[in-house]
Amino acid sequence: MKLITAIIKPFKLEEVREALAEVGVSGITATEVKGFGRQKGHTELYRGAEYQVDFLPKIKIEVVVASDKLEATLEAITKAAHTGKIGDGKIFVTSIDQTIRIRTGETNESAL
Repeated sequence: MKLITAIIKPFKLEEVREALAEVGVSGITATEVKGFGRQKGHTELYRGAEYQVDFLPKIKIEVVVASDKLEATLEAITKAAHTGKIGDGKIFVTSIDQTIRIRTGETNESAL
């Protein structure tokens, strides 16, 4: 099993959710986060004063998939979140040792 953590632009959330549903991913967790990478924030103008915004709004998506669904899931996220502009985001993949569904006690892939 693999944990996929993707940091994407907020307006791409619905497209990514739909793409994941198409490849059979049944559940995701999405969190509003702030951060910056190479784009290093931007400058905004408010009431005539210019100020620097260092942390940009992003969405962090977390999904656990069976190892055999990994490539299809990564491709779905990549295609749906892609704009071709700086700040599209990143995807991190981590191994998961054990999963337990609290309600039923199912473990590992049957718990997904």
